[in-house]
Amino acid sequence: MSAQEYRYDVGPALGVAGYLGDLNESNMYKHPGLAGGGIFRYVHNSRWAFKGNLVYARLSGDSRDLGNKFVSEQPITFTTNAVDLCATAEFNFFHFGIGPRYKNYKRITPYMTLGLGVTGGFGKGFSNFSLTLPMGLGVKYKLKERLNLGFEFTMRKDFGDGLDGLKDLRGIKHGFAKNTEWHSFALFTVTYEFSKRCVKCHYVE
Repeated sequence: MSAQEYRYDVGPALGVAGYLGDLNESNMYKHPGLAGGGIFRYVHNSRWAFKGNLVYARLSGDSRDLGNKFVSEQPITFTTNAVDLCATAEFNFFHFGIGPRYKNYKRITPYMTLGLGVTGGFGKGFSNFSLTLPMGLGVKYKLKERLNLGFEFTMRKDFGDGLDGLKDLRGIKHGFAKNTEWHSFALFTVTYEFSKRCVKCHYVE
């Protein structure tokens, strides 16, 4: 008996993006933006995987959503076209896959993810690049032997204060680690596995 396993899976991702920063201090999805891209995953084993994400998203904010007012009476708004590239490690809470009963595979598993990335923000009259720390939770479901469905929610800590094109808006300078910006993605994924890894087994149930 042999179990068919695969080294890689790849596919599209689609969902929404949110922003926290100078113009949004509480509700990250006050102005949700479309997010879409692709993922490439190396499956190390049934518990661990390593993934690359490339996502395009639109982020926006409006000072009229804030309870306090700025010195200027004119509302401040922004729209950013963001390109997010990151590499993350995934840990599955269960052994993920389809196979012999003795391996205790599950067709569905929650997982947690952590990594490192970079985000470029491009808006009217500005561009900005910052390092990010992506972290989050997700769930995978194996629809068929080589076809997976997934949902993932991640927060990205931005180590920079310019993704919204606004720097030190209240005249308070923020250091590298103490800036006010975060962005997030809630993404649905469909991935297809390839590059067969054949594991021979002589166990008889």
